[in-house]
Parts: sequence; structure tokens; C-alpha cells
Amino acid sequence: MARVTPLSGFPEWLPDGRVVEQHVLDVLRRTFELHGFAGVETRAVEPLDQLLRKGETSKEVYVLRRLQAEDDTEAAGPDAGRGEKQLGLHFDLTVPFARYVLENAGRLAFPFKRYQIQKVWRGERPQDGRFREFVQADIDVVGAGELPYHFEVELPLVMAEALGALREIGVPEVRILVNNRKVAEGFYRGLGLDDVEGVLRQIDKLDKIGAEKVAALLVAEQGATPEQAAACLDLAAIHGDDVGVVDRVRELAAARGAVTDLLETGLDELGALVAAAAVRAPGVVVADLKIARGLDYYTGSVYETFLVGHEALGSICSGGRYDTLASDGKNTYPGVGLSIGVTRLVSRLLSGGLVTATRGVPTAVLVAVSDEEHRATSDAVAAALRSRGVPADVAPTAAKFGKQIKVADRRGIPFVWFPGEVHQVKDIRSGDQVEADPSAWQPPSADLHPRVVAAD
Repeated sequence: MARVTPLSGFPEWLPDGRVVEQHVLDVLRRTFELHGFAGVETRAVEPLDQLLRKGETSKEVYVLRRLQAEDDTEAAGPDAGRGEKQLGLHFDLTVPFARYVLENAGRLAFPFKRYQIQKVWRGERPQDGRFREFVQADIDVVGAGELPYHFEVELPLVMAEALGALREIGVPEVRILVNNRKVAEGFYRGLGLDDVEGVLRQIDKLDKIGAEKVAALLVAEQGATPEQAAACLDLAAIHGDDVGVVDRVRELAAARGAVTDLLETGLDELGALVAAAAVRAPGVVVADLKIARGLDYYTGSVYETFLVGHEALGSICSGGRYDTLASDGKNTYPGVGLSIGVTRLVSRLLSGGLVTATRGVPTAVLVAVSDEEHRATSDAVAAALRSRGVPADVAPTAAKFGKQIKVADRRGIPFVWFPGEVHQVKDIRSGDQVEADPSAWQPPSADLHPRVVAAD
């Protein structure tokens, strides 16, 4: 048989890795629901013309096409062949959610709070933390016509709580870096720089190429003077986890003659977020004025999240405020959202040996079989344990008990049950063996289900 070659970019966890992933998903889901977010799931495909509305992702979209299509034109577009729309696999959960809101607006209560946990697909080059198939977990709040600013404060704090709940299993600390597009735009326009998106695009390169090269690009490509470029870099250098950052921006704007109404609005909003975070998530949420994601998409708060000590991995959670998530021409639905790259996070937890599962199978007890004639007895014991919520399996063969114990050990099952006139159960880790009643015995709570713990 030919050797199977793994397909890069499509991760498949071993059972113990899957336990870790499921624990992360359970914590996220539980936290989101505690804060009133309703779960939704959308289809995996969308019309290609809708997916391509975000032009920068056009090269990454996987196109869906029937194998037996009669010719290439049949699936070439919405007006080709038999009129079938060309479909693509969604590359994020925002585009399908926008469509979902439009289709169901008459049946949703606004503001609508939703969470969505699904796989997405992107045709990019696989590397550390980047995959072609991966799981995302999104939370969004969407309004009809308007959306109060306080939701921009709420969402990063919900995410801080969710990620903080994972600390107990060994997930590193996180830093949620926040900024406000109104601050940047107001400041740049106050300086006399009208190509706001161009300036943001250059500032976004700071960590990769450094301040000197960014300044040169601002002069060469955005037409900034050296003084204007220096002022942009001074703004980008401001960061902190208290409202003092607002005062520092105001001082800089006053010194550079860059005070505008838009800047002041943005600073008021950023200050409210930082003040709330200082109470509910001290040290976790940090204002960072160089955060510039979503160049042509976000309109207010923007967020980037990094694992402390693993910053080279890139952001594991990002998002922001958008005023035109969806529009049907008459109604507009603004929103604010955050998306966690669950697969990116889990891949680092596993590859870095940061966390481990206590076992890779749900089974807490393996019921031994004395001989095949008495397998029914072992089945009855397993059924009695399961009826009380104890995960149990029956040994695959009636081998010597020593071999059956080895089967349990290889699978990570902590207990082996020996049926008989007097039932006994053995903790194969300690060697302790005691009499037990199938209708009453219960394993320690720590052994009832697989757990995820910090690695030694």
C-alpha cells in the first residue's frame, strides 16, 4: 500500500488534541452564552460574487464546482450555462453572517447578539498558525440603523473573560490591543493628510519594517512632510492600559495642531473602553495607537489579541466596529464583532506542549471479560455504569487479565472492572483494587471525564 502523504494546511488532531480543542470550544461557548449571545450556524458556501466583495481575499477563495459539469462555462458565473450561481467556500464568518442578517432581519430582535463557531477555508500558503481549513469562533452585536457605543466596550471584555477562563488549563496570558479608527483619522486629517487609508496602510507595517522605513514610505507614497510623518509615528508610539493614553494623545494633537472634532469623539470612546477595562480586565486590555486593521472596513474601535510570549504567532483574535455590515438599500445594520482563530490557538497549545489531556478517550472504566461465554455479564456491568453517567467500555477480547489491563493502559483508561460473584475495580495507576457495586460505584470526579491541564 502506498504511503499516505498528509495534506498541508488541513489539520487533523489526534484524540487527545481533539479533547483540548473541544475544551476550548466549550469554554468559549459557555462564556458567550452567559453574556446573552445566541448560537447560529450558516451554510458553508456563498455565491462567489458576494465572497469577492472583499477584494483582498479573492486569491484565497476555494470555488465549488460539480465534478460532472458538462463544460467550464456551466459553473462560470451567475449567468452562465443553466443559470447556476458559482459558489465558493466561505473564508470567514462575517460575509455569511451579513447575508444571514439581511435574509432574517424581519425575524430577528435587534440589537442581535450572536456567536458562531464553524470551519472556514482559505487558499493561502500553510505555515505556523496559518491553515487552509480552520475553526473560527465569532461574536457580534448588530443593530438596525444604529448601535450604541457601549457594545464596543462590551465585546473585548467578553472575549477577555473567555480567554481568561482558559488560563486555568495553562493557556498563556493574552493582551487585547485596542484603538479607535476615529482617533487615527481625526489626527491625520488634522495634520493635513487626507489619504487616511494610505497612512494606516504604512503604519500597519511598523512591526515588520521599523519606524525609519515607514516614515520614508509616508513621505514617498502619501506625500507627507517629514514633520507630518514624524507626528504619525509619535501617535503610533502611544500605548497604555489606563486613561492616561487619552491625555497623551490630546497633548500630542495640540502640539502638532491636529485637534479635530472627529479626534475628540474617538478619544472619548477610547477612554470609555480603557476605563471600563481597567476595572473588569486590568492589564489585559491595552490601548495601542498603532493598531490599524481593517483599512477599508472598520469605522470605530479595532481590536488585536496576542498570546504573551508568543507574539510571533500573530493575532489569535481580532475585529472591530463596522457601520455597514449589511444593507438592503433601505436599511443598514451596523455592528461590532470579534473573531478567535481557534485552530491557530489550539495548534500553539499542542505544538508548544503548553497543555495536555488527561486521556484521549472518554472511557473511565474498561470492563474485563473473563471468557466469551460470559461477555453478556460484562456488557451488563458496562450498561449499569453508563446508566449513571460513567463512561464505560468492554474489553475487545477475553484475553488474560494482564493483557486486558495493558489495553486499558494504552488507551489511557484509569480503571479496569473485574466482574464476578464479588465485583472488583482496579485503579491501574496506583494498583489499588477494591470491591465495588455496579449500581453504586462512582470514580473520583477528576477521572469521570477527560480533563485538559497545564503540561508539566
